[in-house]
Amino acid sequence: MKTLSLPSGRAIPVLGQGTWNMGEDPSARPAEVAALRLGLDLGMTLVDTAEMYGEGGAEEVVGEAIAGRRDEVFLVSKVYPHNASRAGVRAACERSLRRLRTDHLDLYLLHWRGGVPLAETLEAFGRLRDEGKIRDYGVSNFDTDDMLEAAALPEGERIAANQVLYNLVKRGIEWDLLPWCRDRGIPVMAYSPLESTPAEQRALLGHPQLAEVARRHDATPAQVALAWLLRQDGVVTIPKAVQPAHVRANRAALDLAPRLGPDDLALLDAAFPPPGRRRPLAMR
Repeated sequence: MKTLSLPSGRAIPVLGQGTWNMGEDPSARPAEVAALRLGLDLGMTLVDTAEMYGEGGAEEVVGEAIAGRRDEVFLVSKVYPHNASRAGVRAACERSLRRLRTDHLDLYLLHWRGGVPLAETLEAFGRLRDEGKIRDYGVSNFDTDDMLEAAALPEGERIAANQVLYNLVKRGIEWDLLPWCRDRGIPVMAYSPLESTPAEQRALLGHPQLAEVARRHDATPAQVALAWLLRQDGVVTIPKAVQPAHVRANRAALDLAPRLGPDDLALLDAAFPPPGRRRPLAMR
């Protein structure tokens, strides 16, 4: 699996598995666990979750899926903003660790900004890092101004990643946020790589130019959309899948990425233009 380097020097896989909406339906749990395990078998060892997903249910699914395989996994979770105080971060992290059946997280993120001062949250992250409960920490849904503010704080120089909404349709971060992160060696984790709502997904995956590129490579539109992201410097992506065929298709997108040529990329840029000005950060 291809990796990027975090500012700490640790490696993070460029393709992983998301868990949004997992852990909400007990009847779906066996399929969710099986899908994550299949992804691990295929080399997608980055698993992203959050205490918000299913109010801890997704973390429990992940804990079951990685049981006995923790050493293979790059494990990411996120803390609610209302739990981001000094005491709250510690308590939330310990709850997540229990649900995940592990003694540490590889990366712990602030899910989005809330009312707790950012300096307090980063200080709490730093203490957890010093204690070995997390290996690295970062943020999510931070725009460029947020990153500038965070980077100026005492623990800000150790921010290891920023997880944001990024896909062929939502390309606003290319104007300023993505270049800023690249210049500092901070990977961007792209969530909702195939859009979020069913209507958005239909509009993306049914786009004729995307379908044309897919036909050229005997691939699916979803694979092309993922492969396009996997070609971007400094970007990690975390698609979610529960059906085995979708898990395998996501993994195959990594092999497709280097095969996308200049003509393919030009067609995609024409269909999904890069930003011509600064835009507000897209969020799910």
